[in-house]
Amino acid sequence: MLPGRERGWAAVRERAERSDDDGARRRAAGELEAAVLAVLQAAGSALSPGEVRDRLGGELAYTTVVTILSRLHAKGVLERRKAGRAFRYAPVADEPGLAARRMARVLDAEPDRETVLARFVSGLSDADEDLLRRMLGEAAPGGG
Repeated sequence: MLPGRERGWAAVRERAERSDDDGARRRAAGELEAAVLAVLQAAGSALSPGEVRDRLGGELAYTTVVTILSRLHAKGVLERRKAGRAFRYAPVADEPGLAARRMARVLDAEPDRETVLARFVSGLSDADEDLLRRMLGEAAPGGG
């Protein structure tokens, strides 16, 4: 049996390889990107496109993996550095950090930040709202 995180990533990879009735592989929007990102998160170090492809099971075309990595880099989710003739890719943040970046991008796209934040907070559970209040209190000057 796989450890918890590995089991989760295996499920992402499995969903990324769904088939339709005639056996053609179909992927839901974003699932291949999620699978690639999961592989990089699990690796703990930068990987080449070939290494990502191998860890995904080796069934995807190398160019497909390069395209997904390039898209994730363009979105600011991955950093890349030159290594010989190829690039090596690594996530710019851990999973919670990436979620926070996505939330910030959504907020940045809205003209009425105050209303968006107010509606977001009003939709939180009591426990999450209390947590947010404690975190904001700790971040305030004077710690209170």
